[in-house]
Amino acid sequence: MKAIDCRNVSVALGGHEVLKGIDLEVEIGGWTTIVGPNGAGKSTLIRATGGIIEFSGTIKVIDKNVQDLRHRELAKFVAVVSQKPIIPMGMRVMDYVLLGRVSHLGFFESESKNDIETALLALESLDASHLSDRFVGTLSGGEKQRVVVARALAQSSPVLLLDEPTTALDMGHQQETLELINQLRIERNLTVLSTMHDLTLAGRYSEHLAMLVEGKIVAEGSAGEVLTEALVSSHYGARVKVIDDKDGPIVVPLPN
Repeated sequence: MKAIDCRNVSVALGGHEVLKGIDLEVEIGGWTTIVGPNGAGKSTLIRATGGIIEFSGTIKVIDKNVQDLRHRELAKFVAVVSQKPIIPMGMRVMDYVLLGRVSHLGFFESESKNDIETALLALESLDASHLSDRFVGTLSGGEKQRVVVARALAQSSPVLLLDEPTTALDMGHQQETLELINQLRIERNLTVLSTMHDLTLAGRYSEHLAMLVEGKIVAEGSAGEVLTEALVSSHYGARVKVIDDKDGPIVVPLPN
């Protein structure tokens, strides 16, 4: 059984076919990152896998057909960190993170001590516990990003979908966040499907990469197989040098 199994997945938005017959598998406990130029369909694939938008084809998560599950049921299996999450600005950070526990509660059931501890631990692990009593609308972009990731971690779902999870973070918090996600992946056998613009980070933290271009996967495999000078130059339209490193390829832009 695969954690994520996409078969012939297509998505049309506004009459434009954004994804075109995608086949992709992610092993249980694995980390796959989707890379590719802007407009390739990376975020669309995350949203389809999370049941946020309609698609044709089949997507299964932990052997459950995404199209057969209601949102509350799907949330038990999948947590999503969107690139542009909808955040109630007048809500306290702690209350927002506790929203990640809703799928674990019965109707009209209040959060338990365990739910509160889980939310606090998620904030603490992201160096954000001091934000718990702040209102979300008062946070900086980086602080909001950490709170959004904390909510997803508090959800305790076996599959984590991350759409550009480090975009608003400084270098130190980028590393901290990715290290934490990787640590939790190993400890909890968590499965991660992410998108990243930073190719060097993608290669360092992911076990498997898929390069998406114009709605199709054009390359798939290890970081060394996907992040080559030929593939990056061809599909990103950029001159780059790829430096081999024991922790993964380092992709360096070159001046024209």
